[in-house]
Amino acid sequence: RSDVTYDVVAVWNGKFFRLDAHIARFTSSWQRLRMAPALSASEMQDILYECVRRSGLRNAYVEMVLSRGVAPTGTRDPRHFDNRFYAYAIPYVWIVKPEDQDIGTHLVICQETIRIPPQAVDQTIKNFHWGDLVRGLFEAYDRGGTTAVLTDADGYITEGPGFNLFAYYQGCLLTPDSGVLEGITRRTVLELAEEMAIPAKMDRFRADVLRAADEIFLTSTAGGVMPVTVLDDQQVGNGKPGSVTMRLRQRYWDAHDEARWASPVDYPAGV
Repeated sequence: RSDVTYDVVAVWNGKFFRLDAHIARFTSSWQRLRMAPALSASEMQDILYECVRRSGLRNAYVEMVLSRGVAPTGTRDPRHFDNRFYAYAIPYVWIVKPEDQDIGTHLVICQETIRIPPQAVDQTIKNFHWGDLVRGLFEAYDRGGTTAVLTDADGYITEGPGFNLFAYYQGCLLTPDSGVLEGITRRTVLELAEEMAIPAKMDRFRADVLRAADEIFLTSTAGGVMPVTVLDDQQVGNGKPGSVTMRLRQRYWDAHDEARWASPVDYPAGV
């Protein structure tokens, strides 16, 4: 079944980044899907640590998954399914590779595909309902882009496949406030922006605001803060990653070593 929720947390330089926040979001997701895993949050967290310890990876992409699972024979009643937990660690994943981030990526605003409405699929629950996002990716490729952002049915900017979006417009960072996953990297950027005295807010805005932005960047656990330098067929700003974007990008990676957010992995000797 596609009735699944999941979450992904990064390990960087041998430390989990904001693991508590990811576990909390994962817990909220499966609770709202009315699942009931056999494991406690603490036991799930122990499994994540063990995945990383056994892998020996110092920079890792660590995924936790809870599926509706297996039904008793002859029923489709979701209340009786045996929910199943899975976890794994693989080498760190980049949506936009570091060398491409240095020059910025090419984003396309989809015209043929809209984001599935939250009344159908709640985007604040991390899920695998990616039909609209995959269609958006193909549209971006057909138009010469690298990735895509979708609007909702009313024309407001939402998100893209695996990332949130920020626009630096008229001296303020904007990020969509609805129709999106409440990303942990997005939250981190908002918190860091406040510490750095960079005005920022969650708001609704349309494509015209995005096209008029001085800077645009994407955020994800899989890549951090990722500059956009081409939007549709026009350059963003001066065509190079913007100064606000790059300051936040550097600050984001520096934060991975801060005790408030970093949880070291106790690797076995010799691993």
